[in-house]
Amino acid sequence: MGEKDEYRLLDIKDAITCIDKKVSLIGVIIQCGFPKTTKGTDYFCTIKIVDESYQKPGLSVNMFAKHFEMLPHVASFGDIIQLSNVMMKTHGGAVYAVFNKKFSTFAVYNGNDNEGLLPYQTYPIFIQRDVDKKLITRLRKWFIDLHFDEDSNKFSLIRELEEGRFVDLACKVIHVQEFKGELMGFLWDGTDAHPSSISSRLEDEKNNPLPLQPEQLHLSRGILSTFPTLGTVLRVVFDQGTKEHGLHLLHIGKWMKFINVYCDVNGGFWRGVFTSSTKFRYTHDKDRLVLERQRLYNEREGLKFGRNPYWSFPQTSPITEVNYKDLPVVTLMDILTYPEVTARFLCVVRVVAMYPWQAKDFSFNGIYRVRLTLEDATARIHAYLYGKDGIKLFGDQPAIDVLTRKRNALLGVATNDDGKQVEDGIARNPPWLQCCLKSYYLDKSDIWGSRHYRLYDTRLVVD
Repeated sequence: MGEKDEYRLLDIKDAITCIDKKVSLIGVIIQCGFPKTTKGTDYFCTIKIVDESYQKPGLSVNMFAKHFEMLPHVASFGDIIQLSNVMMKTHGGAVYAVFNKKFSTFAVYNGNDNEGLLPYQTYPIFIQRDVDKKLITRLRKWFIDLHFDEDSNKFSLIRELEEGRFVDLACKVIHVQEFKGELMGFLWDGTDAHPSSISSRLEDEKNNPLPLQPEQLHLSRGILSTFPTLGTVLRVVFDQGTKEHGLHLLHIGKWMKFINVYCDVNGGFWRGVFTSSTKFRYTHDKDRLVLERQRLYNEREGLKFGRNPYWSFPQTSPITEVNYKDLPVVTLMDILTYPEVTARFLCVVRVVAMYPWQAKDFSFNGIYRVRLTLEDATARIHAYLYGKDGIKLFGDQPAIDVLTRKRNALLGVATNDDGKQVEDGIARNPPWLQCCLKSYYLDKSDIWGSRHYRLYDTRLVVD
């Protein structure tokens, strides 16, 4: 029997009947796993493919290679992979294929119908045949017209995250970075993450202050200026099993779907974790989930109070009054990336920390000097309260017990029926309130230095 007769590409529905046999097949890639090392020295990843004969749930393929570079590096959702001599296996009733590094081969082709018929990546011993080109052309045309419909209810919005749970997300990749071996992706879908409880004690702010950013390396204003100014940008890290090779798979500016992302809270910030069970899918801008998220975001931008934090509705706390109600409400990310200094802003925030933390230390020689840590869904900043602005907020040197009650109201400190503070260390949920902020440099020559922010013209209406 000649080579042409021995080599035959099966449809996926026929391949899944060939248990414990080697087969060759071709399919469209709809899902990938992050590469990782095996318990030995090999590298491993999973992909899922479909064709006209087998659209749901798709066939999983376990890929093994001697080196990371020899695994398939999929460039886009809908690209096509040709697999030769893969072994069909079954486990728990599910059929899957196994790519063996010694005798299997593959080639990956661009899924775009306008591209040529040469693969952009091949396994070293791969041989292309003329019949493959016809199948590639057919699959490209088929997949263009395919409406790959997924259950939108299984994909959570960032505002629906729950601590300690795995979720599926459809997000835009805003930024990626590596710092001292720590890989981090920045994801966004236009919604506001739920504000987390503040578990730190008030006195921790002296020696262990709440961080302003969850990453070790603070992002520059240049990078922050590329971020959306409305909606939470979720930081996602790679766990030990996936961290070695994963960052290049996140395409900045593109929407992607992520399956099985673990969510937790770290330092008061929401964080996602890509684990060994996390899978990802490249998607396109016309995807139904993407269009739905963009529609929600556009509707929010058009609302009068659209830049108020989602979780501050139906109204902000009445404990503050401001003098500049005619100013439009902006987010803290709007403030951080605003091109001009000095500038004045009206915002809705939570006061999550103060330093000094004891009311008796708020002023020195009758002059207020307090650092506030403010946050909303987009950022966390320090804002300083000084002199007459402190008098405006707290009053002109009120009694310490009155000042303490006002501090407790700002920070969300629990009190008993008598208004006395309960035991410190109980998680706090500070109220959402309006305040006025202005940006400035410490001196006029410091135009390249760090910006500072100051709270002004805001009054506490707490007895």
